[in-house]
Amino acid sequence: MSDLPTVVVPPVGAWQDATVRDIRVANPRVKTFALQLEQPAPHLAGQHFVVRLTAPDGYTAQRSYSVASPPGDSTSIELTVERLTDGEVSTFLHDDLRVGDTLEVRGPIGGWFVWDGSAPALLIGGGSGIVPLMAMLRLARRQSTQPLAHLLVSARQPSHLIYAGELSADDTTVLFTRVALPESVRPPGRITAEDLAPHVRGDATVYICGSAGFAAAASELAIQAGFDSQAIRVERFGPTG
Repeated sequence: MSDLPTVVVPPVGAWQDATVRDIRVANPRVKTFALQLEQPAPHLAGQHFVVRLTAPDGYTAQRSYSVASPPGDSTSIELTVERLTDGEVSTFLHDDLRVGDTLEVRGPIGGWFVWDGSAPALLIGGGSGIVPLMAMLRLARRQSTQPLAHLLVSARQPSHLIYAGELSADDTTVLFTRVALPESVRPPGRITAEDLAPHVRGDATVYICGSAGFAAAASELAIQAGFDSQAIRVERFGPTG
């Protein structure tokens, strides 16, 4: 049985205002929001923050979004958000939020799906499940021991890929399920145990993030490839509008 690493998780902070410093388009349906926190709130790679919106009549809506940025100065974070057509919060963030505006946020939250950069890790993401894994990869790239972590991400087609500009190094593998790039050696198709096999190592923790179906399938494939089931950590997500 694998010995999972013990990570000291920072306390959850109180609600506070965060100022929007930058907004970047990741793909036609995804944007990254760089936020400056009013109060320090140190986070670990893999954690998330809650965003709360309050209407003039007092109605509130809140959603959790993973932090895409690695641990840093404790006063800034990046949240990458997919716009859902009927989403209360995501549509506001995409359509109405501007640089200089403020948001009410609370975090960091999460103590299981976290990585502190001290042990090997295989990161497996489907679609927007790449977001917390990107925080882990960015943390790994700061270490002198990189490739300490390897990111394997599955996307339907190139236009759906998030952080495309950061996914061409040797510590990443991009798999397309529907339409691949013309220069891709691997034909389009779902992730397989063979895709994971080159990255199996007995001292690694596997972090899987994606839809419920993707997470379940990837977990089974990781075991088939040779990983200990006790070394697998999973974060599933549904629509968070």
